[in-house]
Amino acid sequence: MTYRDVASRQVLAWAGTAVGARMPVAMAPLALVFLVRERPGGYSLGALLAAAYVIGEIVGAPVLGMRLRPERARAQLAVGLAVGAAAFAGLGGFPAAPPAVLAVFACVAGAAPAAATGGLRTLLTALVPERAAAQALSVESILTAAVWAVAPAAVAGLALGVAPGVPLWLAAALMASSVAGLRLLPAAWGMGAGERAEASLARVLAGAWPVYITGAASLTLLGLSELVLPALLEQRGIGVGWSGPLLTGMAVGGGLGAFLHGLRAWPGRLRTHSVLLMAGTAACVALAALIPHTAGIAPVLVLGGMLQSAAMLTRNLALREVLPPDALAAGYAVMYAAASAGYAVTGSLAGALLRVVAPSTAVLAGVGVTVTLSALGWWGEVRRAGRSARGADRAGAVAGARPGARAGAEGTAIRGRGDAERRL
Repeated sequence: MTYRDVASRQVLAWAGTAVGARMPVAMAPLALVFLVRERPGGYSLGALLAAAYVIGEIVGAPVLGMRLRPERARAQLAVGLAVGAAAFAGLGGFPAAPPAVLAVFACVAGAAPAAATGGLRTLLTALVPERAAAQALSVESILTAAVWAVAPAAVAGLALGVAPGVPLWLAAALMASSVAGLRLLPAAWGMGAGERAEASLARVLAGAWPVYITGAASLTLLGLSELVLPALLEQRGIGVGWSGPLLTGMAVGGGLGAFLHGLRAWPGRLRTHSVLLMAGTAACVALAALIPHTAGIAPVLVLGGMLQSAAMLTRNLALREVLPPDALAAGYAVMYAAASAGYAVTGSLAGALLRVVAPSTAVLAGVGVTVTLSALGWWGEVRRAGRSARGADRAGAVAGARPGARAGAEGTAIRGRGDAERRL
């Protein structure tokens, strides 16, 4: 398994399409703040618009993700991205519109393309050999880290140097380009049980709840770092202007962590990898809250970014192990919604705590919440694996009791899926 297995023209076309679809997502919250900051109460309005955007993502991702069908995936993704591009264009074209109108545009911009992340991720893993799935997901994480490193600087430069609406116009153009990019990709990622009943699909997705919990916990730490860092630097007597370079360093660390994770197959179970990586990330964020100097904060944030990126990779790989192929796109969409919800909850918690405690204390409280969520997710995965093993043993015993049954062959096949995490 090497990155050579991922190198192809189709993966390159996928990368261009993914950048067009995801750069607007990374740009949106800050772009919305800059869009209205010069209006009366502009910063508060900007925060409300950003919240409307995130709410759209949280609602749209699972609802639209569950409706994605492998056999007509490209058409469904194209519609969502086109509607999202139109909503971004509406925001950029009517910056003086009433707040309610802007909130609707923002909500639609978040909701309409929200299934694209899961759909494109599923499509990427369909473009490469099965043995290269981990490397493909690592490439996706590297690309995402690059997008999140570039987006804030692009938004600030365009909004301050050209006009407040320009970042949103750029977001609309990029999302529209991703619609065109889909034409270079397969129309489907396979057939299979594409017509699975929604009630059945919902039950299958609900069974993966521990993976969503730990995925949300991973993004909670990232959100905690981003949202509280300016206040933390001010508490330490460090210029808040350092928050940009420090967060960029964390994003670069995320890309490096994803690259290193994909270089080899790691021994052990994915849930074990995840809990160790999450513990390391939590320790780095806690250290950043306690270290008084920039020279000390910078390296622990870079290391935290590396560990957080690898932890998120283990969550995506774990989802591939617990869900059937036809449910993966919906599963990734639910993961996206869970991560967005975790990010939003972190923002609310941090904002409330900053009114009554020091920024460093707020960070440590957020780390405590994240560790609790990680432990809950790990416990859920252990329980799920135990139930699967017991079910496999019962099925093997029944098969062995049947006259003429091929007990050995069937037992091996069933047990082979009892804990698929062993492959890594």
